[in-house]
Amino acid sequence: MELLEIIILGLIQGLTEFLPISSSAHLILVPVVTGWPDQGLAFDVAVHIGTLMAVVFYFRKDIRQISKEWACSLVTRKSTPMSRLGWGVLFGTIPVGLAGLFVNNFVGDELRSPHVIAIASIAFGLLLWVTDKLAVHKYETHQMGWKDVLFIGCAQALALIPGTSRSGITITAGLFMGLTRQAAARFSFLLSIPVIVLAGGLKMKELIEVGNGVQWDAIILGTLISGVSAWLCIHYFLKLLDKIGMGPFVLYRIVLGVVLLIVFGAD
Repeated sequence: MELLEIIILGLIQGLTEFLPISSSAHLILVPVVTGWPDQGLAFDVAVHIGTLMAVVFYFRKDIRQISKEWACSLVTRKSTPMSRLGWGVLFGTIPVGLAGLFVNNFVGDELRSPHVIAIASIAFGLLLWVTDKLAVHKYETHQMGWKDVLFIGCAQALALIPGTSRSGITITAGLFMGLTRQAAARFSFLLSIPVIVLAGGLKMKELIEVGNGVQWDAIILGTLISGVSAWLCIHYFLKLLDKIGMGPFVLYRIVLGVVLLIVFGAD
């Protein structure tokens, strides 16, 4: 991999993993647009590790408290807001895990195309905009019930469709259930931790099976770039979310989808 390719792909993974614009779509499109060869499984694993490190470090205090109170709830059978949040993250991950087991090969073979990405980008972008406008923005994460968690978790499974955006669809679902923008985004980011672990683990398994050589300089640099850019993305997204809303991201998704349909044809 060339230096420019490492930098761009690392930045794209770091910046798009947590913004509601679909990281998988951008990573699929970059080789199509630039003509670069596929970056390979090892690099995919590396940039996923970078974003995982970023979200874990950013929410380290929350994760520590959630883990402590969740573990206590196993012994005492008493729930707290943080222990319920921990259970919520675990149960909210089940739908996408099951969906990945059953349809991952179909998605990889049939849906990784610019046309699917374009349509999903526009459709789910408009859904995000409508939901953000009509939502009550009332509840915090500790006020979520099991129906809220199940709905958001099932919505997350739709992120297997390229162009949907895992963060975008989970934030949309959270807003639909009445969460504030901050609460929807924070729960979405916490939900990303087990999902990134699962996705990275799957890619690691494939990497071990393939057994190709590893370009360690690209791996290390890609991990650092994706990690730092992901941390900055989380920080400023949460900081600016209530000021700017979802409008800019919806507009970007629509423009991206329209450009893809023009460039690759609408058929």
